Amino acid sequence: MESTWDLSVFYSGFDDPALRSDIETIRTMTAQGVEMVKQDLPALQKLESIVSTLESLTNKLFRAFMFCQLTLAADAENREAFRTLEELSALNVDAQVFQSTCTRYIGTVEELDAVIAQSSILKANAFVLQEAKQQAAHMLPESMEKWMLRMSLSGSDSFQKLRDQLMGTLTVEMDGKTLPLPAVRGMAHDPDPDVRKRAYEAEMAAYPKVALPMAFCLGGMKGEAITMCEAKGYPDVLTQQLEESRMDKETMDAMLEACREALPDMRRYLRAKARLLGHKDGLPFYDLFAPVGSDIKKYTAEEARDLLLATFGKAHPAMAEFMKHAFDNRWIDMYPHEGKEGGAFCSENHEMGISRILTNFVGSFSDVSTLAHELGHAWHARCMQNLPLLMAQPPMPLAETASTFNETLLAHTVLDTAEPEQAFNLLEGILMESTQSVVDIYSRFLFENAVFEARKTHTPAVEELREMMLAAQEEAYGNGLAADVRHPDMWINKVHYYLGGIHYYNFPYTFGLLFGLGVYQLYREQGAAFLPKYDALLSRCGSDNVANVAKSLGIDVHSVDYWRSALAVLRGEIDEFEALAAKREKQ
Repeated sequence: MESTWDLSVFYSGFDDPALRSDIETIRTMTAQGVEMVKQDLPALQKLESIVSTLESLTNKLFRAFMFCQLTLAADAENREAFRTLEELSALNVDAQVFQSTCTRYIGTVEELDAVIAQSSILKANAFVLQEAKQQAAHMLPESMEKWMLRMSLSGSDSFQKLRDQLMGTLTVEMDGKTLPLPAVRGMAHDPDPDVRKRAYEAEMAAYPKVALPMAFCLGGMKGEAITMCEAKGYPDVLTQQLEESRMDKETMDAMLEACREALPDMRRYLRAKARLLGHKDGLPFYDLFAPVGSDIKKYTAEEARDLLLATFGKAHPAMAEFMKHAFDNRWIDMYPHEGKEGGAFCSENHEMGISRILTNFVGSFSDVSTLAHELGHAWHARCMQNLPLLMAQPPMPLAETASTFNETLLAHTVLDTAEPEQAFNLLEGILMESTQSVVDIYSRFLFENAVFEARKTHTPAVEELREMMLAAQEEAYGNGLAADVRHPDMWINKVHYYLGGIHYYNFPYTFGLLFGLGVYQLYREQGAAFLPKYDALLSRCGSDNVANVAKSLGIDVHSVDYWRSALAVLRGEIDEFEALAAKREKQ
């Protein structure tokens, strides 16, 4: 099985004439598009031209950006990719100016719904057009926009690129060897406690090499976000992010209230795991991902693929065929290596009907679950394949639906047929991942709140950021984590803090887990009859707001009780784990 992805489907290389042609087309389309919007044309004709041009332009941008960004994700020091990405970033400013020009115009169209009703093209894109009319109230002043966006190239855009370079090339010294950071972080799953501890210590020793520039990257990006937020007329960055995520504050408040209520239960799990591993006062950070029990299976990439195909072949045959296609056609870059980005992601291309997935697979069940998660994202994109491009962009909270569903289905399927020892390990694995989504994500939310508050007056220094992170971990994890072995430098590691134009990239994961649990419960109740409803749900994620999409399945995300019911599933699993762990302690 091939373990690297194929990027030649985009372009044969950075000297491919097709790449240069697309770049020049992007340049031409943005200039011509702005002039078109300024012309005195009937609203119907102009709106159809706007939709057509935006689709064509976005397709060109997606292809070129994906080629550069995916190349750099696996090879951080690729100079050609970096230079081309710089050129595209500059062109993207003009593309954003064109898009803003379109949004401003849509905001002026009277009787927009009546105009939309006259055209099949507009009716197919009705939601995004109506959304644009609302967004027009938060546009940057036209006279300032181009210059502010260009300044962002030497601000947030440069800081993001610097962050990617720093983390892509950061190595860790361990046992006399120089290793890539993702490989060392992967040792957190190692069955040997000494390896886990030494890997943690080596990781922590590596961060000071990049802490100072990373602090400036973070401070610079969050400072720019505050400025842009004020210029667009939002009261704060969180309000802006919620609106752009199509999620209202009522939903977030209900979800976070239920999560805070559940923190003592999550800590019960952490302390029970700590006792199993011989710790008296909570779990040291280096053992958060430690396997428990004696049946600790390591998977090869082929075994991981076969497990996924067998699991989803029974549950959702169409998805299993899709997964097989992804493995057979080199959609996935599997293994960690120096110069490769850490973590995992899925990048989708609507026009080409393909995705590319990056993982750092070292063989744990968590790695298999990560593959299921990212392939869920790819399946979500496939379910939206027949929609217009502009209607196939799900907001962040709903974008985690299919990935979480896949993780949950995989874990419970394997759990249902596992031997007792393996079942115990899998149960712990489910709770380990859930703790990340409920507890750790909450700590990230608290941390980002603190950074934004501090950034109103100054750029937080390294030590201040470390204190913020420890305070956030204390509030979220409490006595579930050992007080003296936490992770003050987690702000350096998490890429989600450093995404230009996207902030608070944390609550969507909590939403995804708990919404996904609700969707999975419906699948358990209805079986195969639910699958058409499930795929239909995925297809409409880019066509409505979060609350309405959830309502299509009878889920009320404004209700604290819904979130409590989802968390009750985890509470039952914690009760079971705690009882099983107590028996093991007595043995």
